[in-house]
Amino acid sequence: MRDTPHSHMRVNYIEPVIMLATVLRWLLLASITGAIVGTGVSLFLLVLIFLSEHTAHISLWTQMALLPLAGILNGLLLHYGYREPGSYARDSVISAIHLRLGAMSHKTILIKPVAALITLTLGGSAGKEGPCSHIGGTLASWFGKLVRLDPEMQKRIVACGVSAGFASVFGTPLAGAIYGIEMLVIGRVRHDFIFPAVIAAITAFEVGKYWGLTYDHFPVNISSDFSSSLAIRITLIGILCGLVSWLFIELLDRIRYAFVALQRRFKIWQPLMPFIGGLVLAALILVIPVDYLGLSLPLMEDALHGKDVVFWGFVWKSLLVAITLGSGFYGGIVTPQFVIGAMAGSAFASLLGVSPALGAAVGMVAVVAAASNTPIAAVLMGFELFGSSAGPYFATACVTAYIVVGHRSVYSGQLLGYSKSLWVRSTPDAPLEPGKIHISYSLLRRLGYFRSNRWRK
Repeated sequence: MRDTPHSHMRVNYIEPVIMLATVLRWLLLASITGAIVGTGVSLFLLVLIFLSEHTAHISLWTQMALLPLAGILNGLLLHYGYREPGSYARDSVISAIHLRLGAMSHKTILIKPVAALITLTLGGSAGKEGPCSHIGGTLASWFGKLVRLDPEMQKRIVACGVSAGFASVFGTPLAGAIYGIEMLVIGRVRHDFIFPAVIAAITAFEVGKYWGLTYDHFPVNISSDFSSSLAIRITLIGILCGLVSWLFIELLDRIRYAFVALQRRFKIWQPLMPFIGGLVLAALILVIPVDYLGLSLPLMEDALHGKDVVFWGFVWKSLLVAITLGSGFYGGIVTPQFVIGAMAGSAFASLLGVSPALGAAVGMVAVVAAASNTPIAAVLMGFELFGSSAGPYFATACVTAYIVVGHRSVYSGQLLGYSKSLWVRSTPDAPLEPGKIHISYSLLRRLGYFRSNRWRK
């Protein structure tokens, strides 16, 4: 049927009504989701704070004994909690949105949070946002099924839950909202997810404060006049933080592969692998300070306050996190990026004549931008945590680190929507796997041309 002027007029008058109804619908659904998730995440965080206070000042030998115990408890819980082979890996919010139309198992909602409590309170080096995003995604999925949302709406509501979970942990509602969306696909943000994610994140943040959660912010005050010299040095810090992120991801992948190879080679019972990881961690803290275990937030706070940090501290933290998560402990992966980034940024700032506090702030958001492939969320995080005076420098460092790290990620389920370089080709929405991403033929041909000409000379 051919369009007529009358049909166009109907669209012009009806569309604003539909858009208003969409806004009102999401205001209701996202607000309820944010309240539910904010409550669930607050409960988890309050329990974590309570338990951590009782294990914060134990002796070295007690800590060495607790690490293998945490490993075997993690192994048994994850093994018997996820009885189907491979179900543990599939029970993630990214795969739920990409592969299962927002469906998450409600039977396993407590397994990962309990495993994370064991990991973090007994000394494993990991983060707290992983279980919070799992709680957020699962509660949102449950709510979506309760009100019988269609599959596309279900995907959006789960993304809202993830954003609400991140916002509750970080105390950064805007960054948390965008992080929950941006982490899904490299190079593409679903704009239709943004409004409900922001509403859910702000609601969860306010609910968290109502339940007694407190959030730290670290204002960075610098001259309001833009300095090109400082911008160049910040760009160098961004490059270095991109390389630090590359190192962290490589360590995580290689150590995870090493534990898998060890388990297959000697046919070790799967729950024993994190126990072995705990033994390795216990041996390492004889030479590496115990400060690098657990969340290590005091190390990050020292860096952000401009205090002296160990130059290679970011390497020790990366190593302990890689062993913890690579051997089979469960925990988050973003809080370690905060610590690694803050320590690396502070260390590099001292070499480049930049304020250590500013370098730590820049490094913190730059590593998050690179390792998680979330530059927009990282820039917003910089504004929310450190203020707007250093905004241009945060943007410069985050985008630079995001490009330098290349096509790799701490999230195995992340897809590649758009390549970061015209010299790199990939299948649309390809997983980050070998064989899916390759150097462009034109670049290889040029390199071959230059090599052949140099050989002739």
